[in-house]
Amino acid sequence: MKVMPFLLFDGNCAEAMEFYRECLGGELALTRVGDTPMKENMPREQHGKIAYAHLKSGEIEFSATDWMHPTRAPKQGNMAAMYVSDASFAELKVIFDKLAAGADREFLVELRDMPFGSYGRLTDRYGVEWFFRGEKQGG
Repeated sequence: MKVMPFLLFDGNCAEAMEFYRECLGGELALTRVGDTPMKENMPREQHGKIAYAHLKSGEIEFSATDWMHPTRAPKQGNMAAMYVSDASFAELKVIFDKLAAGADREFLVELRDMPFGSYGRLTDRYGVEWFFRGEKQGG
């Protein structure tokens, strides 16, 4: 299991992550909304946004996305999060449930299977954003 920083950008994730790659070197992977099954549930103007970005350079590793929450606006202070990944659904569920105690229910997305694996997110009782991604529940 990994825990790493996760950055949220206001529509310029690809540009920012390319800048970080130029500065830090390494391998950068970018996945746009339009290249995922998410596009079926998103307005066309969102299809160019980055659904997931990942930069790895030696021991430096972090992920990012463009902001896509439908009602909450990005602002300084809510654009960084913790990202828990590379684990089974069961492993993630234990941590997710513990962090969800006292979490803001308005922004909680229960851990569940998605086309790319399992996914969930929450804002804990201290205001820290957490994103979870791992194996599907059955896999």
